[in-house]
Amino acid sequence: MVKKFSMLALAGLIALPAVASASAGKAPQDLTSKIEELSRQLDALKAQLAKQNETITEYGNKVDDMGEMLDEKSESWDLAARFKFYGDFRARADFYSANTVFSPGTPLLMTGVDPATGMPTYGSQATGDLSNDTIFTNRFRLNMRVKATENVEFKARLAMYKVWGMESAFRDDSGTIFPQFDGNTTRNPSDNALRVDRAFVNWNNIGGMPIWFSIGRRPTTDGPPAHLRMGTDQRMGIPIAYMDYPFDGISLGYAYAWGSEAMGTGRFRFCYGRGFEDGLQGDSASSKLADTDFMGIDWDIMKKGPRFWTFQSFAVTNIFSYPNFQDPLINEFFGDAEMSGMGDRKQLGNIFHTSTVYMDRISNLNYFIAAGWSHTDPNSNGLFNDFVGMQMGTTGPNTDAEDGYNVYLGVRYDLNDMGLKLGAEYNYGSQYWIAFTPGHDDLYMSKLATRGQVFELYMIYDLPTGEAISKYAKTFVRLGWQYYDYNYSGGFDWNAKPYDLDDEKFELQAMGINPVESANQIYLTFEAYF
Repeated sequence: MVKKFSMLALAGLIALPAVASASAGKAPQDLTSKIEELSRQLDALKAQLAKQNETITEYGNKVDDMGEMLDEKSESWDLAARFKFYGDFRARADFYSANTVFSPGTPLLMTGVDPATGMPTYGSQATGDLSNDTIFTNRFRLNMRVKATENVEFKARLAMYKVWGMESAFRDDSGTIFPQFDGNTTRNPSDNALRVDRAFVNWNNIGGMPIWFSIGRRPTTDGPPAHLRMGTDQRMGIPIAYMDYPFDGISLGYAYAWGSEAMGTGRFRFCYGRGFEDGLQGDSASSKLADTDFMGIDWDIMKKGPRFWTFQSFAVTNIFSYPNFQDPLINEFFGDAEMSGMGDRKQLGNIFHTSTVYMDRISNLNYFIAAGWSHTDPNSNGLFNDFVGMQMGTTGPNTDAEDGYNVYLGVRYDLNDMGLKLGAEYNYGSQYWIAFTPGHDDLYMSKLATRGQVFELYMIYDLPTGEAISKYAKTFVRLGWQYYDYNYSGGFDWNAKPYDLDDEKFELQAMGINPVESANQIYLTFEAYF
């Protein structure tokens, strides 16, 4: 536009001599009026050009301001872009029905002996079998990761897990579900609070080598091979599923390659954690306690595609008789020997644990084989004590070492064209088997802690919900059935002897325990990962 007006003005100036020449025969006043008119036109052009220059300058200043604003926002966007958020939501429905050892009305909890008849007297009665036709739960988890420096990264997961219609744990007449404590928080339903499930810092590439250090609330739940039946198809925790226990600690790891295409890569970790803090105690205080610590190794021997073999071995030192519960009233109840039968918290010795799992896939068939071994090293307080025999004076605390073992097998066949996965699992635990699984995801009783056998069938169906928005996106339903068949009492318990459910009913009756003999559980989930 500026160029157009400038050319007009130039053309007018060039035309002046021609106009003057052409007007030579006209009157001088005509020539003068023409010149004045051209001068007015030139002044008008100059004024218009000046106005346009002001407009251009104004827009230029705005562009500069926008550039500065974008630079500032770019810094903010770069800062915000360092944070990655992703998560999952699960709605779950469960049906549960259990057959117990004693029928309704059976006398329980021996209080003494009737001197007239010589028969035992009891303080309560069995309520019979257990059932819950429906229970609904919601679980929401939010993951975050961010780099502080090139080699230092922070990872965290917040979790909410609650029962529909409740802001607390649900009623449990079985007496087997642990109240909330450090080893099951965020893993058992409670209220709608968003709690810290995981929070740790990784320092990677230390000294330019494949070595890392990690510290914080550890990723120690839903370990392999749990991801197969949970439908995530990628490892969700570090330890093998026999160690499903949230805790705080550290790890030091080393990554390596075998140098063989078939063997792939591997990782070796030394791990340490705190299971119970003894606190500040006086030198002469009664019932002094020591810290309960976890320490051991986790070795991913090899990983190549779906082929994966891992091994772990750890010790639990100064194991407690019961943990520190979140609710002080529950702690007080456990501390009252007359009410709970437990009394003051004690430390009972050490427990050693070793397990391994091998996973692979042949065409569309996924499979795994796992095995575990537990070993007790009791102190004078004993582990797996026969409390009935101790009460009757026929035996003392069990200071003998006891060994337990477990086998765990599973397959899953993927019908990828249909978005369908069909799976089956089986596990068996011996009388003195111990699984550290208070953080299990079976709602009622941990299947891997079962002293007996568990069968499970399940299906996973990937819902046709359209194109995935992110790499984390996954939406599916899971439908499963579990059958529990118990041979011995207890599960995630090392205080009392695991009594035979067929041959030691008197001991169970005397202790006031009516254990589950068999149970059926059906679950249905709707899950979205985003």
